[in-house]
Amino acid sequence: MFKDDLVHPDTIILGITRRDVSAEQLLAQVELCVNEVDNVCDPEAMHKVQKSLRMHQMSLTDGAEYDQLLELLNGIEGAQGECMDRLYYLSIPPQMFEPIVRNLGQHGHNQSCQHGGAATRLLIEKPFGYDLKSATELLTETAEWFSEAQTYRVDHYVAKNTVVDLLNFRRSHPELASLWNQQHITSIEITAFEQLDIEGRAIFYDAVGALRDVIQSHLLQVMAIATMDIPTNSSSDDLHAARLALLQSVSPITSDTIASSAVRGQYNGYRDEVGNGDSLTETYADITVAINTPAWQGVPIKLRTGKAMAAKITETRIRFNDNSELVCHIQPDSGLEFITESSDNSKNQSATFGLTVNAFKAATAAELRYADAYERILIEANKGDHSLFTGREEVLAAWQIVDHVVQTWSKNDNGLIHYEKGSARVESQS
Repeated sequence: MFKDDLVHPDTIILGITRRDVSAEQLLAQVELCVNEVDNVCDPEAMHKVQKSLRMHQMSLTDGAEYDQLLELLNGIEGAQGECMDRLYYLSIPPQMFEPIVRNLGQHGHNQSCQHGGAATRLLIEKPFGYDLKSATELLTETAEWFSEAQTYRVDHYVAKNTVVDLLNFRRSHPELASLWNQQHITSIEITAFEQLDIEGRAIFYDAVGALRDVIQSHLLQVMAIATMDIPTNSSSDDLHAARLALLQSVSPITSDTIASSAVRGQYNGYRDEVGNGDSLTETYADITVAINTPAWQGVPIKLRTGKAMAAKITETRIRFNDNSELVCHIQPDSGLEFITESSDNSKNQSATFGLTVNAFKAATAAELRYADAYERILIEANKGDHSLFTGREEVLAAWQIVDHVVQTWSKNDNGLIHYEKGSARVESQS
């Protein structure tokens, strides 16, 4: 971002840590030169990063230290001689959200800078709570100190280029609207499989699990983008309203439907990794939901995610009744692809649409200024654009869909499937 002049040259990045870590130590731990093809180790850009980065050690529960932090921020602005926007980026365990947000609010961090008008924004990483109840409490606590306009809830899947491409594809081809329904689409499958296991993140993962970590936080939003009515206006408010309307039309999974609609698994060896021989945490989750609108009545929507799977696959696969498919590849390769039985896939042309995705991809790729979803998130947050972030009511609507599953799975291991690392998929044994 520094290299491409997407960051103001006076930007200061202040890392908050409970441990004594210097900026030099932090940079030494980061593999900044992995992607040499992108020339990320450009000496001038690296110098800008090093110059901007500072570290500050503090207790996250001591209110007095938030006063000291405010003095530090005011001092930075005083030294710069200008009022600066402030972006508080919270990538922390969920149990720390409420005390940190409360302390920020109580000690004046929700206000503008001390000598002029500038924006103060709160950028929050998922998961937003553990269940519907805790999410409601977290949203209420946040709203007490920060307005919705100040709050940016991160869903980096929504910011991925291919997901943005899918939205732009639907917008740029309004003629698809007549085909985007249960008369032409037979099913939708959204997958996020990883080959990696939990990679030592035992404390975080054992308290969260696959359903919360990926399906509730990410895949339901991707589903909304794939199936919502495209608003005529592309404003942030209209996009949020369209996604919310779609999520609220999804039937929550209940006691009557959970057996047929939800599958959970845990890879063998997981309990040893987390040091919890009785862990009920799922490393694989698979749910099927129904959208109760005339357009989608009867179309099964499957969302599935898993750790330690045979291959890394993140995609949205839309199947049509002429046996063609529109695949939104997110990882490892990205792009939109039409697959048909009658055509060779090199043409990527669907008999259903009479459109070539390659032409669309070539047009949109040239317009992308940044390739990474987190780059896009940081830039859009700094600009004050909420389009790629999740609204309060969207969070609640997503939790309402899966909350009964979360509560049921936490009580016992009924139906928990143990699978080997490297499995292609996990099948229900019922």
